[in-house]
Amino acid sequence: MSPHFSFLQLLTALTGAWSLTTVSEVSVAAGSSITIPCLYEPKFRDHVKYLCRGYDWLLCKYVMKSTQAPNSLGMISDDTSQQVFTVTIRDVQTRDAYYWCAVERIDSDMKQFFELVVTTGVPGLRVDNQRVKGFVGEDLTITFHHSNTGETQWCRLGGLCVRWPSGEIDGTAVIITLLRNDFFTVTMRTLRTGSRGWYFCTKGALRMPVHITVEQRPPTKPRMVTVLSPTTSERVKPTSASAASEVPTTKGDKSATSSDSPSSIIIIIIVTVSLVFIVMVTIVILLVLKTCKKIRTLPATTAAGEETYSEVTYTRNSHGESIRVPASNDTHATYSTLATQK
Repeated sequence: MSPHFSFLQLLTALTGAWSLTTVSEVSVAAGSSITIPCLYEPKFRDHVKYLCRGYDWLLCKYVMKSTQAPNSLGMISDDTSQQVFTVTIRDVQTRDAYYWCAVERIDSDMKQFFELVVTTGVPGLRVDNQRVKGFVGEDLTITFHHSNTGETQWCRLGGLCVRWPSGEIDGTAVIITLLRNDFFTVTMRTLRTGSRGWYFCTKGALRMPVHITVEQRPPTKPRMVTVLSPTTSERVKPTSASAASEVPTTKGDKSATSSDSPSSIIIIIIVTVSLVFIVMVTIVILLVLKTCKKIRTLPATTAAGEETYSEVTYTRNSHGESIRVPASNDTHATYSTLATQK
């Protein structure tokens, strides 16, 4: 920090600049972006806000105004409900070190000085995201990385500060945990809607601003559960997440199978196809067995003009020859003679 900074603080205090509040010294890596909040009094809600660059206020140059559209240098956003306007500076360079956030007035503008400590390496104090979100009634933990030393604090912009290890800000408990030599966490317990707004942590002379949004956690959407039974299939919409885990029963006190994933449909298809295949195979086997049975019961066939005898008897004629006589007295029978060889 510049040795003349204490003189600038005294000068701005004498000119009434303390109607604006911001962070004094922020570490940022060259080429990256940084967002700086500037808190103003309610009477300046409708005034034009702007950012000025330069160490000397009388010689500083306009960078952007709240009435202008965002450009390559950055943008200004004004939250009139919280009386805070934020300046986002893009592609920070080592020459861009000294700035003023200011509010236009008819006589003399309100202004507040802040300094960017631009490094070509890792910033001395940094956070992964300057904007975080929490839910009412829940805890929120933010992790900060640092390479410098000094006292660790968590402060509300324009409000109270909590020193390590714990304290309270506007009814919200704060716990600061030093985990290692290069990072620490800040936990805000049981968030309230009034906990939203801009905060900043300090490590030595460096600051890092963070905006916290607090919302009501949305209710859990009920899931659609597919209930399958031997006779019916229907969808049931449970009234809560716990009801979704319960499986209703079908008629006859038989257990019903439920699933809410496509895999159950695949299983049903596989089982159905298997049953159809088994039925078809059974039918084919029955047909084959029936055909074989018919073949075995068919009578023996003979050539035209021939008869088949089931019983044959032999007798001798007057010449001593043996002849075959059919069991029936059919006059059209054909006889065969058997000659006996001696």
